[in-house]
Amino acid sequence: MAEPKTVLDAIATRLGETTAVVLGLSAGAMLAEGAVLVPWWRSLPPASFLQWYASNAMRLFDFFGPLEIAGAALALAASALHLARRRPASGWFLASTVLAVAILAAFPIYFQEVNASFAAGTVEPERVGSELARWASWHWGRTALGIVACGAAVRGVRVTGMDGA
Repeated sequence: MAEPKTVLDAIATRLGETTAVVLGLSAGAMLAEGAVLVPWWRSLPPASFLQWYASNAMRLFDFFGPLEIAGAALALAASALHLARRRPASGWFLASTVLAVAILAAFPIYFQEVNASFAAGTVEPERVGSELARWASWHWGRTALGIVACGAAVRGVRVTGMDGA
């Protein structure tokens, strides 16, 4: 990889790399949640799931929230800096930003209310199974967005390395 041309180019390069890493961590965490936690949740009797969720909802929020917010914030910063510097990778970082923001938008659109109903135990026990199935579908959608956001950021890093900036 060629040396960056200016200090701002060096910052843009490192910011892009950091964005790709954080989006990768976020996508990997969502993948693990979908592949490990969700099947386990669905295997539990409704009352056991609701009890577990009530005890752990804040842990989940405190883990996933900052990771997803950091990914979106870094992607936005990388996009802005790459666009301001008119770097060839700008479009890739812009795509990662749009996708990372879409992941965040899913929370108030769907997850906030259903997660609160799980935590409070207000969802009817006979509806837990169907709601977890719906939750899983939404979750796999945002996981796919996360994987593509990471891929776009990685492509941005590769394009940055190719242009020597």
